[in-house]
Amino acid sequence: MKVGIGLPNAVPGAPRSLIEEWSRRADAGPFSSLGVVDRPHYDAYEPMSSLALAASLTERIGLVTMVVIGPLRDTARLGEEAATIAQVSGGRFTLGLGVGGRPGDYTKAGLSSQGRGERLTEQLGDLRAGWNEGGPALIVGGLSDMTSLRIARYADGYVHGGGPPKTFERSADRTRTAWNDLGRIGAPQLWAQGYFALGDEETVERGRTYMRDYYSFTGPFADRIAEGMLATPQGIAAFVRGYAEAGCDELVLLPAVANIEQLMRLQEVLSGVMD
Repeated sequence: MKVGIGLPNAVPGAPRSLIEEWSRRADAGPFSSLGVVDRPHYDAYEPMSSLALAASLTERIGLVTMVVIGPLRDTARLGEEAATIAQVSGGRFTLGLGVGGRPGDYTKAGLSSQGRGERLTEQLGDLRAGWNEGGPALIVGGLSDMTSLRIARYADGYVHGGGPPKTFERSADRTRTAWNDLGRIGAPQLWAQGYFALGDEETVERGRTYMRDYYSFTGPFADRIAEGMLATPQGIAAFVRGYAEAGCDELVLLPAVANIEQLMRLQEVLSGVMD
């Protein structure tokens, strides 16, 4: 299994200089990919622009959205942006799409969240039909049976939104079943993500505070999400091994603290896990 790292594009207060340094250091290894999240109704950098910047600063590392909220975006413009990032990065870009789970993101865009699943399905078909050989790989997030059908019909794989390996394994099994039922050749790509903050108690609590705020739309469940954040080398090692055993192809670990020390700490942890 490959392991990537997220950019802190949705951690409030991250300066552009950090995004640039983070991209360059991640490109030096051992990370396989550099991921971004999409949160319009938050203090965050726009994900496609963030990856366009990262593409200009890197040469090796893959670039991935974890995920962009497809129904909020004009399909033609999204397709053009994605194809451009794929081309300028030399084919290193993977476009992850989903419907999004935060009502505030739709409210800010002046759109209704009703029918968003149908809009995403149509969007996926239009994107796939509109790209030529320069288009990126396409992965789709979500937990419903319809997600698996969307992947089998239009995409290259599945991206899991987080949680323990067992929840990923169930969704991955549904994806493989739908893929095979539609007669797709080969196997779907299987991606997943998790959040981390490493360091002293103050740093870890900063990460948990961010997680509670970022997921506040879930109500009391935000506390559970914050407690599930990876906060120790041992926890990360177990998480990585668990996802590898569950059949994940690529796991992206997203930072909950915007400090370059987080990248270096994760590098050190992975050097022991991946040996």
